[in-house]
Amino acid sequence: MNSVILQQNGDIVADHTKDPGEPLVYLSYGVELAARYTLRSFFRMIDIYPLLARLNPFFPGHLEQFHTCPPDNCNLGEYDTLEFSKTVEMIGFPGDPRLEIYHSLKGISGGEVLEIRSSRLEGLLDVPLRLGKLKHVVFGDRVDVFEFDTIFTLFELIDGIAWELSFHGTPEACEIRR
Repeated sequence: MNSVILQQNGDIVADHTKDPGEPLVYLSYGVELAARYTLRSFFRMIDIYPLLARLNPFFPGHLEQFHTCPPDNCNLGEYDTLEFSKTVEMIGFPGDPRLEIYHSLKGISGGEVLEIRSSRLEGLLDVPLRLGKLKHVVFGDRVDVFEFDTIFTLFELIDGIAWELSFHGTPEACEIRR
């Protein structure tokens, strides 16, 4: 599979070329994240390649939030890293099975996986981001869970993070920890 490397400054590197030109060509390519890649890096990429923001209807709000955040030190220290992962669930097996595939963005702290839905974007932007594994869950007479190394495409990363962030954050007036 062809791949692109997403740089910390937001650049997409394809075939060792810093400016790949039309980014839509690379949506089906596998993604590698450069060292020290963060959510801030992700939003920088969307700023550099604004056409990518049209892939998900949540981007205008996310970008507006991103642009109001401080330029650095947006890490509350709650998470060691953020992990983007994929889950495939087979439900109703044996019998009349169906398959559901979805992406998740979670916080990892001391090896523990944590929900980040109550975290505001300004506390997550400078937390390192990594790509996780594919979790295959089979629901049936018993639940079986398997984990695999996998490849994420550029489209999966862009759309998955935008979708996941649409559920995250607490209005500032309601945030107890402040």
